[in-house]
Amino acid sequence: MTGFGQAGTAALGRHAGTFGFAITVAFDLCEGAAPEFLRLVRENAALSVLREPDCLRFDVLTPLDAQTPQVLLYEIYTDRAAFDLHLVSEHYLSFDRSTRDLVRSKTVASFAVAANARGTAGNIRVRASDAP
Repeated sequence: MTGFGQAGTAALGRHAGTFGFAITVAFDLCEGAAPEFLRLVRENAALSVLREPDCLRFDVLTPLDAQTPQVLLYEIYTDRAAFDLHLVSEHYLSFDRSTRDLVRSKTVASFAVAANARGTAGNIRVRASDAP
């Protein structure tokens, strides 16, 4: 299991031109845990974007193959500090406590958001030959 440690994210501040701090969290769920886990993670996602102004995106992704007990989260925050606030929020701590017995493993990866197509599309030049 990979945690939310500072290693690998300390360099974020050195990435000029970044648009934020992102994480992915891959959950491998215990057998039969998906319905309850999905209920809890959807609630946590909704509360995160509602109560945390610096939580810019919180997607809950499930595999198209319904037989696979996995969930992937994709979250974007304005910066690492905003994510650190998320980790001590009441709704996150409640989610974490409530789902511990539902999760077989959890893998976390952090990223600098280098581009956002919606936010930067106007700054990209497309050659006439590339246009539809």
